Amino acid sequence: MDRSIKAVQDLMKKHRTNNPFEIAAERNIIILFEELGKNIWGYFSCSNRIPIIHVNNRHNGFEQLFTIAHEIGHYVLHPKVNTPFLRKKTLFSVDRIEREANRFAVHLLIGEEKIEYGESLSVFLLRCGIPEEMHEFY
Repeated sequence: MDRSIKAVQDLMKKHRTNNPFEIAAERNIIILFEELGKNIWGYFSCSNRIPIIHVNNRHNGFEQLFTIAHEIGHYVLHPKVNTPFLRKKTLFSVDRIEREANRFAVHLLIGEEKIEYGESLSVFLLRCGIPEEMHEFY
């Protein structure tokens, strides 16, 4: 089983929810809504061992929800990875890390939902609120 899917299942079992806000609260992760410009959805930081998710306050509800789920993915899957450092200081590709966090977010937001009989994958993902540009991460 894919590592990100297993992590989502474990997280949902432990917290009994797939709601990113509730999971963040139970994990004592602070969520800050900030002015981050046009191109940044959000980022994760840890200050004095306090985890913080920074979310772009310009984005719509789904984008903010997806950002929180994505950053929880980094918190769970990549706790010691400093992606801004990797981008600036190394030749290491962060694409794999970002794809894992996207996959984590999509599966977390889908939660316990299942494809109904006769339903296409695309229709299922749209029904779960996942926009088409994120379908590749399912």
